[in-house]
Amino acid sequence: MWEDCLTVIKDIVPQAAFEAWFKPIIPLSYEDRKFTIQVPSQFFYEYLEEKYVNVLKMTLNRVFGEGTTLKYRVVVNGQTKKTNGNSITYHGDESRSMPSHTPNKIDATKTPGPFKVASQDWDSQLNPRYNFDNFFEGESNKLIRAVSEKIASDPGKTAFNPLFIYGPSGVGKTHICHAIGVKIRELFPDKRVLYVSSNLFRLQYTDAVRKNLTNDFLSFYQSIDVLILDDIHELIGLTKTQEIFFQIFNNLHQLGKQLVLTCDRAPVDLQGMEERLISRLKWGMTAQIERPDPELRRKILRNKINHEGLEIPHDVFEFIAENVTENVRDLEGILVSLMANSVITNKEIDITLAKQVISQTVRLEKKQLTIKKIQAIVCRYFNLDEALIQTLSRKREIVQARQITMFFAKKYTESSLAHIGKVVGGKDHATVLYAYKTVRDQIEINKTFRSTMDAIELCLKQ
Repeated sequence: MWEDCLTVIKDIVPQAAFEAWFKPIIPLSYEDRKFTIQVPSQFFYEYLEEKYVNVLKMTLNRVFGEGTTLKYRVVVNGQTKKTNGNSITYHGDESRSMPSHTPNKIDATKTPGPFKVASQDWDSQLNPRYNFDNFFEGESNKLIRAVSEKIASDPGKTAFNPLFIYGPSGVGKTHICHAIGVKIRELFPDKRVLYVSSNLFRLQYTDAVRKNLTNDFLSFYQSIDVLILDDIHELIGLTKTQEIFFQIFNNLHQLGKQLVLTCDRAPVDLQGMEERLISRLKWGMTAQIERPDPELRRKILRNKINHEGLEIPHDVFEFIAENVTENVRDLEGILVSLMANSVITNKEIDITLAKQVISQTVRLEKKQLTIKKIQAIVCRYFNLDEALIQTLSRKREIVQARQITMFFAKKYTESSLAHIGKVVGGKDHATVLYAYKTVRDQIEINKTFRSTMDAIELCLKQ
C-alpha cells in the first residue's frame, strides 16, 4: 500500500523532491486507521511537516481511506550509521513517536465560527517551533528583534502599535510574528492572540458575506487582543476586504489591542491599497528585515548543523555561507538537500556535492575580483599589514607584495593602470606597468617565485 502511495506522490511532486523526501521514508505499521512512517532525523520530520504534510495526508486518504491519521517515528540519540564505508550521522537507531502537526484547526474555506469561542478552546494558530530562542540576531534584524521583544512583554501598551514588518521572502518575517505571539501567550495566557494569513482572512470574509454572517465576522475579530496578519500585500486590489479590515484595525487600535502586520514592501509602495488604510499602517513602528548578513548566515548554519548532528567540512560550510545569500529559507533548504543527497547517494558531504546541490537552488556567479580584495589576499598570504602596501617603504617584501598586487589587478580587473596605481600605494601608471613586467619576468625564470604566484592565484579563484 505504501508503494501505491509513492506512485500517487510521484505524480504530484518534482522528481528531485520525490527522491530526496519520500524514497527514504520507511512504512512501519497501519493499525486502527493510524499509519506510522519512520524518517531518519528530526530535521527530516520538520521539513516534511512544513512542506509536504498535505501531500502525505491527501495520499493516505486516497489509498487507505478517509480519516487515516499520519504518525511519525523519528530516529534519535546520535547514533552513527555506516553505509558503503561512508559515515552518515543520524539521531540514532532508536526512535520516538511524533504526531502529525495540523497547522490550522480553522478550515481555510470557512469563517471562524460559531464566533463565540471559550478562552480555553481558543486556537491562536501559532507554531511554537518559531520562537525568540531560535530567532538568531544579526545586523539585518537587530532592530526588529528588540522591538518585538518589547511588544511581547507589554502588548498594546508601547509606541510600536501597529508593528509593520516588511522585507523580501524568507528573511524571517513569519518567524518573528509567531515568536511575538508565542511569547505573549506564555506571559499573558488569558489574552486572545490570533495569527492569520491575509489569504485566509480574505477567504473567511468572503464566506461570511456569502452566508450573511458579516456582523459575526466583525465581532469575532474585534474580540481579539493581539492580531497578527501575515502578508498584507495579498489584500491589494480587494476593496471590500480592505474596508472590513480597516474597520477591524480601527476598533482594535482604539481599544489598545496590539496589531502586527507583515508585508513584502514598505507601506509607501503598497499601490492598490486604500490611502486611509496605508496611513493607519504607518501609525506605529515600521521596520525592515533585510537579507541576512554573512555573520548571521554563519550563525544560522552552525545552529542547524549542530541541531541535526551533521558533520560538514569547513570549506563546505564557508561555501554555503558565501553563496547562499538571499534568505534564511534557502540556507535551511540547502542543508536539507545536502543531507538527503548524502543519504540517498551514499556520498560524503564535500565541496563537489555542495556545488551540485547549491547550483540547483541559487545562481552561482563568479565573484568579481576588486583591487582591494586582491590586495587583501596578497597581504594575507605574506602575513603583511595591508597598510604597509600604501607606504613609501622600499623593503623588499613590501615592494614585492605591492608589485604582485598590481600584477593581479591588471590581470583580473578592468581598471586602468592609472587607477590601479592610485589604489595601490598612490603610484602612477608607469610604476604599475613596470611592476607587471617585473613579476611576469620572475614567473618565467624563477621556479620558486612561480609556485608562490600559483598559490596566490589559487586563493584569488576560491
